[in-house]
Amino acid sequence: MLVSKELRKSNIAEYLLYMWQVEDLLRANDLSLENIKAAIIEPYGLDADVAKEMEEWYGNLLGMMSLEGVKEKGHLQINRNVIINLTDLHLRLLKSSKVPFYSAAYYKALPFIVEFRTKSDGRDKGEIENCFDALYMVWLMKLQKKEMNDETLKATAEIGRFISMLSLYYKEESECRLDLESEE
Repeated sequence: MLVSKELRKSNIAEYLLYMWQVEDLLRANDLSLENIKAAIIEPYGLDADVAKEMEEWYGNLLGMMSLEGVKEKGHLQINRNVIINLTDLHLRLLKSSKVPFYSAAYYKALPFIVEFRTKSDGRDKGEIENCFDALYMVWLMKLQKKEMNDETLKATAEIGRFISMLSLYYKEESECRLDLESEE
């Protein structure tokens, strides 16, 4: 909860990956608030008010997961909305002549995005979501200490650079510092 608030403001890509991790963490704890309290909240020995706020936050997420039918897989609507907003910004950035480096980063990452989409059967998802799927997959593989070949590492590094740039533009836009209107 505390991390998500800070990440939402500072780095939307890290926020989204963090929230996907939280979704998986809730599933790993059998979508049980009691399990969450025992495994996540209580070990930190937090101030009672902060612990109560965290319990409410996790409880709300559990309720949303149940209502939205994402108990076993999938993502909460609040997280899908981030993908939608990033995709919208991505398309506007591609159309703008004011950010040529963004287009260059995208086209450099595009072959890797297409390859990942094909290998992961992510054809029903948009490119931005495929990028996040790739980054999350690599993170999970690192956690599991699975070996990755050089091609995978190269591909996700390129995708990561592209998503990092998109995230920076998202932050600029949220701070009303991004002007994509063409000069005429």
